[in-house]
Amino acid sequence: MTAAVLILEDGRTFAGEAYGATGATVGEIVFNTGMTGYQETLTDPSYHRQIVVMTAPHIGNTGVNDEDSESARIWVAGYVVRDPARLASSWRSRRALDDDLVAQGIVGISGIDTRALTRHLRERGVMRAGIFSGDALHVAAGGRRSDDELRASVLAAPAMQGADLAGEVSTKAAYVVDALAPDGSTLAEPVAVVAALDLGIKAMTPQRLAERGIRVHVLPSRSTIEDVLACTPDGVFFSNGPGDPAAATHEVELLRKVLDRKIPFFGICYGNQILGRALGYGTYKLAYGHRGVNQPVVDRATGKVEITAHNHGFAVDVPLEGASVAPYDGGRYGRVVVSHVDLNDDVVEGLAALDLPAFSVQYHPEAAAGPHDAAYLFDRFLELMQGAGATPDLPTTKGADA
Repeated sequence: MTAAVLILEDGRTFAGEAYGATGATVGEIVFNTGMTGYQETLTDPSYHRQIVVMTAPHIGNTGVNDEDSESARIWVAGYVVRDPARLASSWRSRRALDDDLVAQGIVGISGIDTRALTRHLRERGVMRAGIFSGDALHVAAGGRRSDDELRASVLAAPAMQGADLAGEVSTKAAYVVDALAPDGSTLAEPVAVVAALDLGIKAMTPQRLAERGIRVHVLPSRSTIEDVLACTPDGVFFSNGPGDPAAATHEVELLRKVLDRKIPFFGICYGNQILGRALGYGTYKLAYGHRGVNQPVVDRATGKVEITAHNHGFAVDVPLEGASVAPYDGGRYGRVVVSHVDLNDDVVEGLAALDLPAFSVQYHPEAAAGPHDAAYLFDRFLELMQGAGATPDLPTTKGADA
């Protein structure tokens, strides 16, 4: 076994064994509480420049297949697991997870106390970290590099705050995902057309739209309003993605041009944060974020509690109770309410504009491998585009700004 070391920017170290490729990697270290769906996690572009710790103890049990990836590559900067599976056991498996990690140069570590590491991150907050193994762990003379040397490499890594990363993960060229009929065949005439800005989009998102008869034009993150309008869209969608929404000035300005034209809008995750900033609200970094498939969220329009999939380290700062007037440009976009709230910590999980056809959620209704409680939001978007009035009927009296 090849020795590996994980070192956090505050100096705490964990010794283990190399898992995946050997070498060195640095990034923001975060933990994911999902008990399933590791392939989707690894290939989610929102994890760009992040080292992911899996809290589930056994990883790799079902191997890797060719159907479940959310993009064409693994995006995590590094991977931390306790016990890698020695044998993949699934009829859908095509290869071992370790083989994919090696082939794509993903440096990982196994055999460490991931429970203790997760508790540390919950108490201290997410931070930068590095994984070092093989030649990267040793000096030329053969001795092990000191913890101070390794930590210096970690401290030299850029922080996530202020990072504008969507352009690094977005598609380089526009493409179309055709609308689908109920039997899975292509619809010649879609029920609606959506221009989807790829800020790190997961493959399942345009798939969920297509399943509802919607043709989706997926556009690069640096697209202009002219590019959007050239699709003659019935609606505009902004996807999930990595980075600090405070640095996404291009995307915010583009969305304001969409809102000015009153084109129906739906945003997920990073798209929710972009909507918040376009409306004039602030965003802030969470201590350790929400990452997993088990977050309880209440839909205030229905009172229904959904178990939802999350992957975000930033949140929108909006008054929780009643309606507030969006601060941008003297209230230009009218009133806004918080439509969804996380029941664990009261973090804003959704926004709905009352005077514009626009809404968003912080979590992932397209979730694969699940849960699927929030899939109705794609239906809500279609209703909005079809003029069925999809601004949710939310309570606005308590603390309302009339």
